[in-house]
Amino acid sequence: MDKELLLKVHFHFIGIGGIGMSALAMGLIKKGYSVSGSDLVKNNETNKLEQLGAVIFSSQVQENIEFVISKFTNKLINIVVSSAIKPENEEFSYCREKNLSIKHRSEILAMLMRTYNALAVAGSHGKTSTSTFLSTILELCTHNSSSITGGIIPIYNSNCHLENTKYLVAEVDESDGTINKYDSDIGIINNIDFDHCDHFSNLSEVISSFKSFASNSKKLLINFDCEITRNNFNSESKWSNTTPNEVAYALIPTEINKSHTIGKYYENGNFISSLNIPIPGLHNLSNITAAIAASRMIGVDFIEIKKNIKHLKLPKKRFEFRGQIDERCLYDDYAHHPNEIKETIKLGRLFIKQKHNSECQKSRLIAIFQPHRYSRVKQFTKEFAEELSKADVIYVTSIYGAGEVNEDKITSKIITDLIYKKNKNVSYVNNYHEITKNFYELTQEGDLILNMGAGDCHNFWSILNAKQIK
Repeated sequence: MDKELLLKVHFHFIGIGGIGMSALAMGLIKKGYSVSGSDLVKNNETNKLEQLGAVIFSSQVQENIEFVISKFTNKLINIVVSSAIKPENEEFSYCREKNLSIKHRSEILAMLMRTYNALAVAGSHGKTSTSTFLSTILELCTHNSSSITGGIIPIYNSNCHLENTKYLVAEVDESDGTINKYDSDIGIINNIDFDHCDHFSNLSEVISSFKSFASNSKKLLINFDCEITRNNFNSESKWSNTTPNEVAYALIPTEINKSHTIGKYYENGNFISSLNIPIPGLHNLSNITAAIAASRMIGVDFIEIKKNIKHLKLPKKRFEFRGQIDERCLYDDYAHHPNEIKETIKLGRLFIKQKHNSECQKSRLIAIFQPHRYSRVKQFTKEFAEELSKADVIYVTSIYGAGEVNEDKITSKIITDLIYKKNKNVSYVNNYHEITKNFYELTQEGDLILNMGAGDCHNFWSILNAKQIK
C-alpha cells in the first residue's frame, strides 16, 4: 500500500462491533490506516480494537462524526457501513447530509483481497467452518497465509489475522447481494440453499448472485454433493464425500463418531491415503474436504496436510461445548436455517448414541432455538417445525429481529404450534432469563442441550452461570 495514501485516509465504521465489521477494522489497522467506529454494544472485538488504537464510541450520534472530522482534519474520511445499518441511523444520515465518502463493507474486503492471492469461501452454509479449516491448514503448512472471517478462528483466537503474506483466506457473504464485488484466485462454493428472504425473492436469484462470484474467480472449486452447485456450475475442481468418481477431490468416510471422522482420501479417482480428522459430523467433513482441496489447488504438499490435520478445530459457536451444570451438557451452535438445524440435531444424536449405555436411558436431546429474522420465520415455518420436532424436547424463544420491522406481526408461536402436531414436548418461552429461572423444571440430569440461533442467544451460558454463582 502507498504510504502517502495511508496517511491521507481514515476509516470510520458504523456498527464496528459486528463479527465481520470488526475483522475489517482490525485488518485496516494492521495495514497502517487510522480507524474509528461506533457500536451500541461493547464486546471482545471492540475491546481488541481499542487496544490496537481505534477510537470507539458507544453511541451512534452526529457528534461522533463531528469529532472524527475535527480529529483527522488532514485525512479523507471514509465511512464504512454494512447492510444492517438503516438509513435513519443518526450517524449514517448525518454522513449522507455532509456528502462524506460512504463505502459498503464489501468494498473494503474487496480492496484488502486485491493485495493477496485470495481464496474466497462462499456458500449458504459452512462458510466460517470452511474458512477456519482452510486458514489452519495454510497457516501450519505454508506459514504464509492471512485470514478475514466471520468467526473466531482458534489458531489465531481472532476473526482477523492480516500480515504481509502471499495468501489470504476470506469469508465472503451472499446475504445482501454484494458477493459480486469480490475477485479471487480461488472461489469456493460450499453449497447453495434458499435463504436471506429479506434480500432474495427466490432460489434463482441466489444462484444468479453466486454465478457473478464464480465469474470473478480465476479458478472455481465446488461441492459435487450439493445438487444445486453440481447442476449450475461448471468446474474441473469438485469435491465429494460420497464418490471418488467424476471429482478431483474426495474424502469418503469409513468411521464417524463424536470425537473424530476417519475417511479415505482420493484425487482424480486415485486413492491417496486414509485420514483421521478430529472433528465429528458429515457436514464438517464436507467443509474439511473443501479446505484440503483448496490447499492442494495452490500446491500444498499432501504429506504436510496429513501431518497437520490433527490440529483442526471448529470455530466458536459451531457445536461449541460451553460446559456442564448438574449433569446437563450445554452446546452452542449458530444454526439459524432449517438445514443447519437438521445437521446440528444429527450431530447431537451422534453424541447421545455414543454415551455409555447406563447413561443412555436418561439422555434426552433438548433443543432451545432463538429464531433469527421475521422474514426467515415467515419463509421457513414448516421447515423449522419439521427439523426442530426431531429433538426430544423443544423450547422456542422470541424472534431476534436483527433490525427487521415485523410488518406481518409474526411470532415464534407459529413454529411451536406446528411442532406440537409432530411432537407434544414443545413450549414457547419468552426469553433466556425465563429459561434460566425455570432451568431445573425444563431440563433433567443427562440432558444434552443444544442452544441454537444467530442472535444474542449465545449469552445464555453467561446468564446461567451468573445465576449459579448467586
